[in-house]
Amino acid sequence: MSDDENAKQICTKVEQSYQIIGRKWVALIIHALMDEPKRFSEIHAYIPDLSKRVLNERMKELEEEGLVVRHVVTERPVRTEYMLSRKGTELGRALSAVERWADKWL
Repeated sequence: MSDDENAKQICTKVEQSYQIIGRKWVALIIHALMDEPKRFSEIHAYIPDLSKRVLNERMKELEEEGLVVRHVVTERPVRTEYMLSRKGTELGRALSAVERWADKWL
């Protein structure tokens, strides 16, 4: 593969990554899930300005991207938890650098 083709491929991947994290609320949802799995209501409570409808859409999108795993706990009461996949955790670590920058400069 030539250097030009390689640069094009990298640009495409960077653009795709910015399209994912550029969606409103995505970075905050990932941040909310960094420490531990959470139920839908816990994520909503963590980001109260986020509507339940949009949260539902974003969770589906993140699941389709392979960033979030939806887990149904069958104990009584049955509940659904969301957690970051390995891919999502790595993205969360990358976004933590942005959080440190924001804390310092904004």
